[in-house]
Amino acid sequence: MNTNTPIRRTALLTLCATLVLAAEFAQAQQSRQFTFPEQRVLALPDTDRTSSSRLPPVDLPYTVSSADKDLAQETLTLDQAIRIALENAQVVRFLGGVAASTSGRTIYDVAISNTGIDEQNAVFDPTLNVTSTLGKSDQPGAIFDSADPGRSLIRGSSTDSVTTSVGLAKRMFNGADLGLNVTPTGSYFSPGIFLLDPQFNTGVEMTLRQPMLRGYGRDVNLVPVVVARIETERSYFQYKDAVQELVRGVIDGYWSLVAARVEVWARQQQVEQAEFAFKRAEARKEEGLERAADVAQARSALANFRANLITARSNRILAETALRNLLGMPPSGNSELVPVSVPFRERVEFDWAMLTATAERQRPDIVELKLIVEADQQLLRQASNSARPQFDGIANYRWDGLQGEMPNGTTVRSASGQFTGWNVGVNFSVPTGLRQSRAALRRQELVICRDEANLEQGLHQMVHDLTVNYRNIAQFYDQIDAFGEARRAALINYENQLGEFQVDRQGFLNVLQAITDWGNAVAQEARSVTQYNSELASIQRQTGTILETHGIVFYEERFCALGPLGRLGSQATYPSALSATGDDTLRYPNSGKPAEAAFDLKDLNSNIKEDNDSQQPETDQRPAPIPDDSGPPIDDVQQEPTPKTEIPRSFTRLTSLFK
Repeated sequence: MNTNTPIRRTALLTLCATLVLAAEFAQAQQSRQFTFPEQRVLALPDTDRTSSSRLPPVDLPYTVSSADKDLAQETLTLDQAIRIALENAQVVRFLGGVAASTSGRTIYDVAISNTGIDEQNAVFDPTLNVTSTLGKSDQPGAIFDSADPGRSLIRGSSTDSVTTSVGLAKRMFNGADLGLNVTPTGSYFSPGIFLLDPQFNTGVEMTLRQPMLRGYGRDVNLVPVVVARIETERSYFQYKDAVQELVRGVIDGYWSLVAARVEVWARQQQVEQAEFAFKRAEARKEEGLERAADVAQARSALANFRANLITARSNRILAETALRNLLGMPPSGNSELVPVSVPFRERVEFDWAMLTATAERQRPDIVELKLIVEADQQLLRQASNSARPQFDGIANYRWDGLQGEMPNGTTVRSASGQFTGWNVGVNFSVPTGLRQSRAALRRQELVICRDEANLEQGLHQMVHDLTVNYRNIAQFYDQIDAFGEARRAALINYENQLGEFQVDRQGFLNVLQAITDWGNAVAQEARSVTQYNSELASIQRQTGTILETHGIVFYEERFCALGPLGRLGSQATYPSALSATGDDTLRYPNSGKPAEAAFDLKDLNSNIKEDNDSQQPETDQRPAPIPDDSGPPIDDVQQEPTPKTEIPRSFTRLTSLFK
């Protein structure tokens, strides 16, 4: 093969280079030197290598075994508990049973979602584009040899250029695209003599593209912005819903702790009664007045009461721990939380029609479902517009100018606006059948049907939830009187059964049953009162008014932007149900004593001491028998009047809202 010609030499070199590259690529594939290997194993990090987090200081948790140690009493009103929970709610928590968990909502969620509005608005911001390039072009060319016309010479011309482009583009709300571009270019030529050297070309161009069908209209082009605003509102109401659940959980956890403390008191009373009975039975057995079976029965009852006391103390610790978790406090410390707010005992009447209407307007989850449908309507508008053909009007206008230096050194330039040009036209484009866009439109219509059904289901569930709360409030209030009467009856029964036992008319079993019934009645009465208070908070939660009822208002709700009337109409920007001033009124003031004291608990130790003082060791001296009528009727029992609690303003405001 003749390799003397330049073309054949170039072909041969190209073939050799290709073979070399192919060999290198094959070797690289075998050795994996130039590519990442396949990921066939899990590359897990070393836990010691991960960054360490700062743990809050936590004291050694106290348990049932160590709960008897002297702990400082830290009084806590319900108002203080709600305020502490809100101050520590960077991550919103909720109460589930006897444990608190995170809701997944944080104080940053709404602000994060709010940035999406600026992201969508950025589409309509003007865009400035500046480009500057330097270039050199040296092009070879053939010319006749003046010495020998039969030969040609290879010569070249060099051009140095500086090009700068400045462009400004703006998307209009109606879908039009406006553009302004300025492009100056400077060129320098060598060698030789040119008409203009250096030469400066200047171009100014204005462009316009206006959609006529698809993409036309202010409402259509602002759909992404409106949807972003709706998403921010949804995020806000999701956060508000979590905060409402937090407040309800704090109220529920607070009253649960009160009920748990009352139960501990009742179980402690049972243990003290059983201890006295057991010691009395042992003493009487030594005197030959009691059988071994009665002593064993007293011992068994004492052991069961002590076990119940341990369970009650454990429940109290769990209730306090759950409340501490909701409040953002350590699980335990050197102090014991002592609730000092008095539970509410008055009957609250509700207007059912106003109750459901308020829930339909105020409940955050219902508002969120409405916002979803509103966003669907916006997306339907966008999908309907996208189903149209593409039909755009286009136009541009251009000014061109030229300036340069002539061979004689004189500068020459074109007149301003001397050279112009323009174009006007249309652009039409449509897919055959518009299948994709019409399918998207049909899909969005079905999405609206689905979300409207979800809204109807939400309203349906809302009514059922309110019905359950409405019935529970009536049930728990009636149970307050029923369990109160049961407690008084159990106390009379205990006193009579104890008297019968002391005169040997019956065995100790009836006394044990009376003690058990009395302790259960005390705990059930306290539980019914606290459940009634918790249910009042739940119905506030179901109507979406629990925050306003307790004077809790978000900053964005209280301080809004000025309205259309400016400062003259600034008051109109505040929500109609809220005042512009702060509300520091206490809904649950400090009673000055533990909350369980409001239950008028009668200490049975007084009965024990009286019976113990009157007890004579001689066998021939016994207390007078108690008549068989078992004391006066329940309604005639003289009880210390229970102090009437002042109605907290939270419930007063609630009843005034719904009546």
